Amino acid sequence: MILLVLTGISFTVAHEFFGYQIVYQVGYGAFSCLAAVIALTFFWLWFKRSTPLALGMAFGWIGAASVMAWWWLFNLLGQPVGMVDNPALFLFLSIYFVGAVQHLEVIGRSFGFSWKASIAPAAAAILFSIVMTISF
Repeated sequence: MILLVLTGISFTVAHEFFGYQIVYQVGYGAFSCLAAVIALTFFWLWFKRSTPLALGMAFGWIGAASVMAWWWLFNLLGQPVGMVDNPALFLFLSIYFVGAVQHLEVIGRSFGFSWKASIAPAAAAILFSIVMTISF
């Protein structure tokens, strides 16, 4: 909890000294790299132990790293036209989505749920997103 408070204070102070854009770029860049490192550790754990949870976590983290890095680079490079409405982003989003579904399935199995019940939260998230997109 102390680390969370100190990190929040650090970002707030950095914002006051350097402004939003610099803190955003440094923060997103650093976290994209950290997410990739975390993903690699989960891939290593999966390789060593072949646990489905480690594989789900690896996909989730590499998906997160990829999506965050996409938007970080998009802003860092001045929002290049080639990255606007580029369907390549969906590949990274797919990796992220697969990691979330794998993670939910492992959790569901630990509660004795079938795989169908385990993916219900993912289906609900998609439905919620569709409703929100149509509504706004």
